[in-house]
Amino acid sequence: MTDDRIGSPRRGTFRTVWRVTALFLAATLVATCGATLPDQGRPGWGGAGLIGGGGWPFAGDPVSREDAAGAAYIPGSSVLRLKNGRVQLVPFGAESAITVDADDPRVAAAVRSDQAWLARGTVPDGGTAVPADKRAVYREMASRALLDLRLLTRPNGASQASWYGAWRYAWPRDSAFTAAAFVMAGHNSEARRVLRFLARVQTDEGLWAARYHPDGTAVVDGREPQLDSLGWVLWASWFFHAQAPEAAAELPELWRMIERAANHLAESLDVEGLPPPSSDYWERAPDTEEDPRRPTLGVVGPVLAGLRSAASFAQGTGRTKKAYDWQRAAHRLAAAVDRQFAPYGYPRSPIKDGLMDTSVTFIAPPFAPAEPGVTAAIADAVERQTLPNGGVLPGERWSGDPDTAWTPEVALFTLSDAASGRPDAAVSRLDWLAAHRTNLGVLPEKVDEHGDAASVAPLGWTASLVLLSLAALEHPLPVPPAR
Repeated sequence: MTDDRIGSPRRGTFRTVWRVTALFLAATLVATCGATLPDQGRPGWGGAGLIGGGGWPFAGDPVSREDAAGAAYIPGSSVLRLKNGRVQLVPFGAESAITVDADDPRVAAAVRSDQAWLARGTVPDGGTAVPADKRAVYREMASRALLDLRLLTRPNGASQASWYGAWRYAWPRDSAFTAAAFVMAGHNSEARRVLRFLARVQTDEGLWAARYHPDGTAVVDGREPQLDSLGWVLWASWFFHAQAPEAAAELPELWRMIERAANHLAESLDVEGLPPPSSDYWERAPDTEEDPRRPTLGVVGPVLAGLRSAASFAQGTGRTKKAYDWQRAAHRLAAAVDRQFAPYGYPRSPIKDGLMDTSVTFIAPPFAPAEPGVTAAIADAVERQTLPNGGVLPGERWSGDPDTAWTPEVALFTLSDAASGRPDAAVSRLDWLAAHRTNLGVLPEKVDEHGDAASVAPLGWTASLVLLSLAALEHPLPVPPAR
């Protein structure tokens, strides 16, 4: 793992300057969940997935390029059968994979453990909304996504974006979706661990750092706190309570975390009802936006969902005064969205002819009640962002590789379709995601113009979104009430 913390005095001035310069260069490459700058000495993008061993602490080790060729996971597990018939797994209590004969008793034990864990919850496959011949493929994709999220989540609840270098950190926004996916699939203890980690690292002001080392220390690289993370954690906390109230009651830290974050967001709204400008899921400095004075929809959408979620949580737990305060703040923000974003078709920045991006899905189900204008804006964004390979870019006129699709963005549109009663569109996108996994069936971060994985695999955010999409096709997901 790389160390992004800025220089130690013991290394001297040259070392400090070098590291600061390197950090600046790395920061310019960061987008969505990670960066395009690989670590030295680690395998490249050829890693097709993670190997596990079925036992605590659910350690994962990446699959090398060579071993991935002709290999396959034993069904329902993170144990890998190699082309030569031997098996790779991480032994109980270890951190690194070993290769053993197929009849080694540790193989059967690890497979049983993984399969038993999956059986303790549910594996969504889209249900009757999906053609019968597709459900087996979707169920296998969902099983893999759940097992990958398990391997990416440390015993202390730190849920890493992925296994490789600049992704091997816990982003609060990604972690929020991991918690939601776990609780939706019935793995409440895992969801609770993720939310407990977030409660532990939250500041007294209700904020989170942009990302964290797996041990819970904040990454010090010059990035300011990102306000969208507050909204996403509030939404995930409410989602946990809505789906599993008894399990949520076993997390006493939950209310204090919600109160701090919601208070911060409510108090941050300006006279127009908007939060201050902040980085969002693009992790780009606000002064690079089309309107640096105002927040992007990538911030506004999660903040609105978060305030509504916090108000609903407070109302449902008998805290009526807080519910009123946060709902009033949500009303102010919703009115600001109607005034400043709606007239222009909900672009990323609230200006005439503003560029569209995937964050328009943040103000649609399952994060907000459906509205015809937003539905139309989502269709507009899809048209502008779709690539010839069927994937989508994060936004219109994307400044990165113009030919490489991002799977979290495809999955966000998928979730929007699934939660909004557009099953055919959701199934079409799920087919694309299923067809563009690695050869081990793992969801990568990016897909290049040739249809090949172009970045790390697995990506936790995409895995979570796929699971939520499949669940939304089976039954309606709860939506934070707007009233």
